[in-house]
Amino acid sequence: MKINWKVRFKNPYFYVALILAIVAPVGVYFGINADDLTSWSMVGAVAKQAILNPYVVVTVIVSVATFLIDPTTRGISDSNRAMRYDEPKKDDSKW
Repeated sequence: MKINWKVRFKNPYFYVALILAIVAPVGVYFGINADDLTSWSMVGAVAKQAILNPYVVVTVIVSVATFLIDPTTRGISDSNRAMRYDEPKKDDSKW
């Protein structure tokens, strides 16, 4: 699996999507809403429950794996063009 990690780490949307790929399956499994996470101790308790639950761990792993795959290429690697980037590509197109 060839992924241009250097460029992905420079893109702030990478971190947003990674956090969502981890948090969303946990929230869905436990039926969590904003009112359930009003203190750090509650967040810690949910995180501990998630880590101790094999189903949730596998679900998070699958979610992160699907987030990493570039859907514009065949397979699970970045394209040869994307592997040559040093910075995230800017979209210069106009509507």
